[in-house]
Amino acid sequence: MTPSDRPILVVDDDEIGVQTVRRALQELQVPNRVVGCNNGEAALAYLREPGNPRPAIVLLDLNMPVMNGIEFLRIVKADEQLRRQPIVVLTTSAEQQDRMDSFNLSVAGYVTKPMDYCRFVQVMRHIDQYWTISELP
Repeated sequence: MTPSDRPILVVDDDEIGVQTVRRALQELQVPNRVVGCNNGEAALAYLREPGNPRPAIVLLDLNMPVMNGIEFLRIVKADEQLRRQPIVVLTTSAEQQDRMDSFNLSVAGYVTKPMDYCRFVQVMRHIDQYWTISELP
């Protein structure tokens, strides 16, 4: 399975946020299918489901009900089967503590979502460019 055949998992409780990612990636002609999960529990269930393909990347919001992004990261990074999954935090939180907690849990990157859509598309372009050349585990 090539990286472009693997889905991009977007973990965000805001459906508009998931749709914005989907729209930006379509605009950039990224071929990957986007799978949305509205909290960390749903994302863990998706990742642990044997029939689901491993995502090329997980784009993770931090501020979510049920299981937030930091709780999700703690569980994923403690799981032998999931710990190498590339995860980029894509959130509105600019809190230093959130950045520190995320990097302490070995995220591949931390990006604060721009409010302007054109800037958001540029951010998604950079994420796509990086992950297109990066070799996945």
